Amino acid sequence: MKHIGFLLFLLFSYSTLKSQIFPDKDYPILFSDIQLGGFFGDSKTFPDCSPLIPAKQIDSCYLAEKTLPGFTLKDFISTYFILPEENNNYKTNDTTLSILEHIEVLWDELTCQKTKAEGTMLELPYAYIKPGGRFREIYYWDSYFTMLGLNESGKTELVENMVKNFSYLIDTFGFIPNGNRTYYLSRSQPPFFSLMIDLLSKIKGEEVYTKYLPQLEKEYNFWMNGKEILTPNHTTSRRVVLLPDGEFLNRYWDDDPSPRPEAYKEDIELAKLSPEPDSVDFRNIRASCESGWDFSSRWLNDGIGLETIETTKILPVDLNCLLYHLETTIAKAYQISGNKKESENYSKLAKTREKAIQKYFWRKKAGFYVDYHFELEWQNMPNQLAGIYPLFFGIADKKQAKKCAEFLSIHFLKNGGLVTTTKTTGEQWDAPNAWAPLQYICIEGLENYGFESLSDTIKTRWLNLNTSIYTKTGKLLEKYNVEDLGLSGGGGEYPTQDGFGWTNGVYLKLLHKD
Repeated sequence: MKHIGFLLFLLFSYSTLKSQIFPDKDYPILFSDIQLGGFFGDSKTFPDCSPLIPAKQIDSCYLAEKTLPGFTLKDFISTYFILPEENNNYKTNDTTLSILEHIEVLWDELTCQKTKAEGTMLELPYAYIKPGGRFREIYYWDSYFTMLGLNESGKTELVENMVKNFSYLIDTFGFIPNGNRTYYLSRSQPPFFSLMIDLLSKIKGEEVYTKYLPQLEKEYNFWMNGKEILTPNHTTSRRVVLLPDGEFLNRYWDDDPSPRPEAYKEDIELAKLSPEPDSVDFRNIRASCESGWDFSSRWLNDGIGLETIETTKILPVDLNCLLYHLETTIAKAYQISGNKKESENYSKLAKTREKAIQKYFWRKKAGFYVDYHFELEWQNMPNQLAGIYPLFFGIADKKQAKKCAEFLSIHFLKNGGLVTTTKTTGEQWDAPNAWAPLQYICIEGLENYGFESLSDTIKTRWLNLNTSIYTKTGKLLEKYNVEDLGLSGGGGEYPTQDGFGWTNGVYLKLLHKD
């Protein structure tokens, strides 16, 4: 019974995406051999290949040809597949350009025109920005921070086109996938769509809220799916959790408990180290990907080893703050449209969630917001930057904000900006790494409560680090080392990528705040 929902999803996907492929399911024998054999250095490469013959015929061709004299996988792949383009070296890596000139040129290099449904790539009817490097498609939460910079560059049509693309994805699939690939269709990412609508409304006016109200509600229904069946004896369903006192809060999830196609070998090898059933490990890994924090000590039972990952047991403070904003945005959209009853309904939902955020996520003794482990009924340690989201959305009171600012200054502030967590594990969403979106969230959150001195310090250190690395390398990177400014950010499943959409966007937004 556990997997009925995903099986129904697969049936829907196969019936509506006839021209698309699910490589681990359409040609599982070849796929497993290539991925487990490590034929490509990056596990994402083969899922991004497009077959030149019907996908269902690939395995039969492979089995028939692999025993022939002189057979090589290299020749087989070149015969039956189109390899994805490499995006690792941009011609703009030229330090004779200023960093601002570099970003403006990069916008053109990172722009993809509308894409058609082909291979694992999902259709998008409008132009968009990809992050860069190995990331050849649109990504959900990346795009909001990229759009901040596009707006500063005056590329408002591209901002609107990206909103239209996400609206199209919501209308087509009922939610916004992690990215526009078939292998991302079982999960989303942090729900920033309502903030995109806020941004677009500043460009186009308040009518944007009513125009995209249907999509805002569909997004909300996706995250709250299963709420109606929860009872004290059945407290979880997909992304919704019923708490003992009757509150509903949300977690990250994935509907497919199998290895990720884009990290197939890595997931299978990790599952061997865990005492949990493989399906539990795979779902927790995928849920961490939905969080955007893939991976971090934040999701680890022992805070160290990835084999102890337990993402689905944790209520994340950032996700619930984002859903609070989604509820208030829908309430605003209904108010603008003249529907007082529905506006009051969503305002009530937001108020109820706000109280729950204060109850479960505020760790009074530390003076910081934390995640909540709902199975253990335990507040997690205050060691990660998502604890500032309540300041970004104005949920904290003044005393709480003051405590958070003090905690941030003592534990997270480094020479290059704010470190992601206070733990060093080798995972990319841990120390010593820092990421542009979290710098922006923290800077804005502090400014909301009048802590301009600290926010200016963070902003200056972050911009200086970005500029320094660009001067040396001609690149803007996806993540940075803020503890040792002579070293680059690292860790995780793949090398640090350049491009890079959200770094460019946040850099421009912060620079123009002056």
